[in-house]
Amino acid sequence: MARAIAIRWREPPENSLATSTGGAGKLNIEAKDIRELLRKLAERYPSVEPYLAQDIAVSFNGVVYHNNLSKELPEDAEVFLLPRPAGG
Repeated sequence: MARAIAIRWREPPENSLATSTGGAGKLNIEAKDIRELLRKLAERYPSVEPYLAQDIAVSFNGVVYHNNLSKELPEDAEVFLLPRPAGG
């Protein structure tokens, strides 16, 4: 069953993903796992695909997930998309 997910961006305004979503700082999407969440986000807002293709992290319940697309999302989760820090 899909879960209602609230997505927020955590990034500098000059790189704002909100720009690609028509100025939205928060979106509501139903998804059961991280993979479905990112797919639905890209379907709804095709201009976010280049951003999603970068190495981003997804955070919810105080835990940051990298490369764990099958991680199930809890019901009514508030999810944050985080850019990977630059540098080496």
